Amino acid sequence: MRILIFGATGRTGRQLVAQALKRGHAVTAFARTPGKLTLHDSRLTVIRGDVRIAESIHPAVPGPDAVLSALGTRSLRPTTLLSEAARRIVHAMEVHGVRRILWQSSLGVGETRGQLGPLYNWLLIPLLLRRVFADKERQEAILRATPLDWTIVQPAALTPGPRTGTYCAGPGAAAGQLFPRISRADVAHFLLEELEQRRHVRQAVPLCYCPRGNGVRRRPACG
Repeated sequence: MRILIFGATGRTGRQLVAQALKRGHAVTAFARTPGKLTLHDSRLTVIRGDVRIAESIHPAVPGPDAVLSALGTRSLRPTTLLSEAARRIVHAMEVHGVRRILWQSSLGVGETRGQLGPLYNWLLIPLLLRRVFADKERQEAILRATPLDWTIVQPAALTPGPRTGTYCAGPGAAAGQLFPRISRADVAHFLLEELEQRRHVRQAVPLCYCPRGNGVRRRPACG
């Protein structure tokens, strides 16, 4: 499959690129700083671009079968980076007739509000991350309003751990966990599984490491 990845040089994005190539996909990586992506593969094309500039997005969109986003921001200041990127990417896809989009958001957004555990609910989000989470709410609203075949993935707190394949996906995925978490490698794995299997089209999917899981469990929720 031909896929276009936004946020390809981030920590989840690099996992997405590497795992997609291993699965045999042809990958176009959209990057503001292409030099940060050190992988070399005959099926990898790197395009320099900036999601803040609509004119740099449009040339990348024609051709792929699907678009994946691992975009994020570390800013603690008021931001519209993610929501404006979603708006521009969705518009480019509609113009060029690309229908499938998979987008990484976060647990604690939308119907999962309050599910990131007490550390995030009572401290990190109110004091540090509320502006970022407000923008994640906006980005999800933009995606949900489109006629595209979207899937929003809402991972728990991201860790640098290895791919385990042991996680829960679906409502209540983090139930009963004080510190819900998941590795970026597992998030990338789920995104690619969903890309290939299309089990959650036009759905938002919470995602969390499941210590008692055995592979991907969707229902009942673990916890």
